[in-house]
Amino acid sequence: MGTDRSTDGSTDGLRFESFPAGYDAADPAKADERTARWFDAVNLGFHEDRTKEERLPAQVDGYLRDGRVLTAVYDDRLPEYAWDPAVPVATYATMVNDLNAGGSALLPTHLVTAVTVRPTHRRRGILRRMITADLARAKDSGLALAALTASEATIYGRFGFGAATSTAGVELETRGGLEFTAPPRGSIAIADGDKLRGLVPDIFRAHLERTFGALGRQHAYAMRAAGKWNGENTDPDLAVRGVLRYNADGVPDGYAAYKSLGWQHRPHTVKITDLVAASDEAYRELWRYLGSIDLVDRLTFSEAPVEDPLPWMLADRRRYKVKDVEDVLWLRILDPAAALAARGYFGDGTVVLDVDDPMGLAAGTFLLEVRGGVGTVRAAGPGGHTDTPRVELGAAALGSLYLGAVSARTLAAAGGVRAGEEALAVLDELFTAGPAPYCSTHF
Repeated sequence: MGTDRSTDGSTDGLRFESFPAGYDAADPAKADERTARWFDAVNLGFHEDRTKEERLPAQVDGYLRDGRVLTAVYDDRLPEYAWDPAVPVATYATMVNDLNAGGSALLPTHLVTAVTVRPTHRRRGILRRMITADLARAKDSGLALAALTASEATIYGRFGFGAATSTAGVELETRGGLEFTAPPRGSIAIADGDKLRGLVPDIFRAHLERTFGALGRQHAYAMRAAGKWNGENTDPDLAVRGVLRYNADGVPDGYAAYKSLGWQHRPHTVKITDLVAASDEAYRELWRYLGSIDLVDRLTFSEAPVEDPLPWMLADRRRYKVKDVEDVLWLRILDPAAALAARGYFGDGTVVLDVDDPMGLAAGTFLLEVRGGVGTVRAAGPGGHTDTPRVELGAAALGSLYLGAVSARTLAAAGGVRAGEEALAVLDELFTAGPAPYCSTHF
């Protein structure tokens, strides 16, 4: 995946190339021209400011740490006076990270990101060509699952992706401080930014290993938590503060990053930009600290769990308000047998899945047998296992069902699953009987 790949699209003037981010061979303190122009195209597509040239090497470093592969589509037939032909008319990027699917091991997952197509080049099949080839390569490389976070909800269902997790945007009124029903435990300290940056990956790893639905993170998260980067660019964010929670043994097991929205903002509000806990106790104690900050009337956090224990921790749960719920992770099953066998289950049962997939990646009939939370999967003929509950569903519905954030009955009501009552009951026993998935990673 790290080597150049190219496809000559001479019939329509489009040229596809894939490559890693890189530095200028003549001046390693700069990004190479191809990478810089790729960032130009991404910034155009997502309405971001142009990246300062001196900040590009930090992005290159982050992308190399992430193991990203960049794809660019060039139009060799742009008209006179058009923007630099070296700037791609479409972009795409991938990397691999671990998903907690509840099984005995984390599941390496193919992540798709930075997808743009210039408005002048739509309706030419560019996205379909990029995503079709990429998902086929990912499956061929042995990956069972692909994922993305969608900026638009209407694009990716036709490629077999289904919305699979959500987070809640919440507000807490904190004037006078938040009171909790449980006594304090452990200790809290304001974090040194440089030291926090080094601790973030280990704390998040502990969170990932205990949190169903959590997804591994890219390098940018540690940089943003430490205030070294600001959102999508690599300029420092001087407003960000960090705090660490220490357990009874003095080991850091949670952190939060936050910043004031400014004195001109009324009521005076602190925005939590990231909060990661490796235990329920750490989660509670981070919120206890945040709710005690002087001169603050309100806290906001856009990545809270949908099934959040926080209101149940508070003496006055009415201080907690859910303002919105947004989907986060969209999943695309590439290899149903491998993906279903890798998942952990919270009930027992047997079901036949007839999976329809126009792209051909996940199509087939599969017998899923779960005993003791462990699933075994094998191919099943379309006419066999007549005594076993049977389900017909599309690839996107299987992606949505995979982590159990939506019930099979709900998907059946929506038309994505076709099954009798017995089969729906088995699916819900297997997929939705456990904890709600929680993923706070965007990419």
